[in-house]
Order: sequence, then C-alpha cells, then structure tokens
Amino acid sequence: MKVVLFCGGLGTRLREHSDTVPKPLVNIGTRPIIWHLMRYYAHFGHREFILCLGYRGDMIREYFLNYNECLSNDFVLSEGGRKVELLSSDIDDWRITFVDTGLHANIGQRLLRVRKHIGDEEMFLANYADALTDLPLDRHVAEFQQSDAVVSMVGVSSAQSFHGVSGEENGTVTAFGPMHEANFWINAGYFCMRREIFDYMEEGDELVEKPFQRLIQARKLRVHQYTGFWQQMDTFKDKITYDRMEGRGDCPWKVWQR
Repeated sequence: MKVVLFCGGLGTRLREHSDTVPKPLVNIGTRPIIWHLMRYYAHFGHREFILCLGYRGDMIREYFLNYNECLSNDFVLSEGGRKVELLSSDIDDWRITFVDTGLHANIGQRLLRVRKHIGDEEMFLANYADALTDLPLDRHVAEFQQSDAVVSMVGVSSAQSFHGVSGEENGTVTAFGPMHEANFWINAGYFCMRREIFDYMEEGDELVEKPFQRLIQARKLRVHQYTGFWQQMDTFKDKITYDRMEGRGDCPWKVWQR
C-alpha cells in the first residue's frame, strides 16, 4: 500500500529543535524520526511514500536528495577510496513522492491535496509522522481488510504520566488514578484508509473532526487497540526519552532488527 505521511506541521511544542529543522528531521541517534518511521513501514512491505510537506519542506527534500547510504550503513572502502562496497542498504527500493501541501494547511487539507497521487488504490496507509511503535502492522492491515470500515485507527493506552479525576458536582473526588487504568484510548496517528474517506471530507475539514464524526454516524470508523510500545515525539522531553533509549540499545520500534 502507499503510505501518506503528514510532515508539514510547525512542531511548536518541540521548539528547541523545530526552529532550525522540521520535526520529522529531528534525530533519534544518527537518523531522523521520519527515517525510522519509513523504515518501519518498509519492513512490512510498504515502500511507496507520499510526503505531505509544509514547514521547512525544503529541508526534507534536501535530506533525501543528498542521502548518502555510506553515512548510515557499513561499507568496505578499497582501491584508495575509488571503490565503495555497501554491506547493507536502506532506501534503494523506496519510492518517495514529495508534495508541497501548504504551510498552514490542516491534516484534512493535506490529505485532499495528495489525493491524485494516491491514484486508484483501494486502500492506503497514513500517519502523523511524529510517533513510533512496534505495532504488528500486518495484523492491523489484515483486520481492516476484513472489515467494512472506511478508516481504522490505532488506539493506545499510553498516557501513564497523566492521572484522571472523576468527581461529583460539589467537587468531591470519586476516582483518581493513572489514565491507562481506565478504559481510555488515544489516537496514535496510525491509520488504514479506504479511498471512500474522500466521500466523507469537505474542503477545510480537519481530518479527525467532522469527517470522523460522519464516519461514526455511518458506523464506518474502527479502532485497533494496542497495548505495546508507542511513543510520541512532541516535546523536548520526548526527544530526550528517545535519545536515552537509543543510547542503551532499547529500541522496540526497530522491528526490522528482530
């Protein structure tokens, strides 16, 4: 399937890095998060990408235009530097379409603006491009294919750092605890979609607002609940979390290394 990646946002909550580079190019180790995400999809056989560019889209273009396999893979140098033999390769079988979808466009607008690049594909994948997971993607896709849903989104219960409060009108607390202990799931940003999604969208719609409400009314929206690893990169704290995981070799999202 084709994979649509929404990578045009301003990344304002990661200001320490997004002032100079767009969020998709913020590194985890030696490679940007967008590379890790694309490598994840490629592992499951999905190697045709459509990048919805916006803020600092030129830098994302330049990253791939100047991509040097030798800087991220082992290689053998011989003949005084005249011959380079790669021992592995990352992106030689990827096909990437770069589309300027506007600086201030929302996710729904960006999806509409790449519709022609999706072509006649019955199904496609989409992602916010700011979180990684070890989700068995093939299982999610298979369940979606067997359903009559127009969209399936991954739901995660990963809000461990937040506590939920229930109370009465007079302010008396009746329940308090980690949100992951409640039946509360958050949108992880990993989507399977049928091309019928465009029938539920209008120009200017934010994807997960009115279009998803229309899908709910039609009973065409489903959630794939996942309790495994999922981690967003939304703040500088998230960036540090990823760097520490990479530093100690604890990288569950690298399913291609298993």
